[in-house]
Amino acid sequence: MMTNLFSVFDPSSSLSMPMNWVSALIFILVVIPTFWVTPTKAATGLNAMSEKLHYEFKTLLGNTSFQGSTLPFIALFMFILINNFMGLFPYIFTASSHMILTLTLSLPLWLTFMMFGWINQTKHMFAHLVPQSTPGALMPFMVLIESISNVIRPLTLAVRLMANMVAGHLLMTLLGNQTASASGIILAGLLATQIMLLTLESAVAVIQSYVFAVLSTLYASEVTSH
Repeated sequence: MMTNLFSVFDPSSSLSMPMNWVSALIFILVVIPTFWVTPTKAATGLNAMSEKLHYEFKTLLGNTSFQGSTLPFIALFMFILINNFMGLFPYIFTASSHMILTLTLSLPLWLTFMMFGWINQTKHMFAHLVPQSTPGALMPFMVLIESISNVIRPLTLAVRLMANMVAGHLLMTLLGNQTASASGIILAGLLATQIMLLTLESAVAVIQSYVFAVLSTLYASEVTSH
């Protein structure tokens, strides 16, 4: 029985180990069939999606892209996408609705980009702190603003993904609680609304995965391009 509205996001379980976090590893079941001799339709679709993402991420990286440079971002997209979709099924824990997962994905990426940029391209990183045509009097403020925006990037990436997944699940939970006591036309309206909301959540699952991967690619291109 739910004690509060956020109980659906409770990572605890009745077993000695938090087995609901295992849902974050379900993507392995999707990746393995892609290596079969005779690929399935699902594997063919994943390969086509990967090729589309490869060309787009390669364009975003620009001249700094090399063979295999888009693979981490494609894998990131697939991992988040599968976790988002798994959370739409009943009794499956939504791992991407917790900061412990989203921040674990965004923070190492951001630290890697920053370390690479400041160690190998220090002048280029300093130049990024002051946009072109900035008046001399505003330069100190622009450096402060740009520094803050760079520091909060992993937090904004993590919060964006987590907040969007939590918001949709909360709406579905609220509507689901009302269907137990509804009847007649109200019940039919609630069911139709839930179906539309589920469709919207499916689109949000794809969009948020894409946004997370694209922003990570753009952050990498800012560090490597000069």
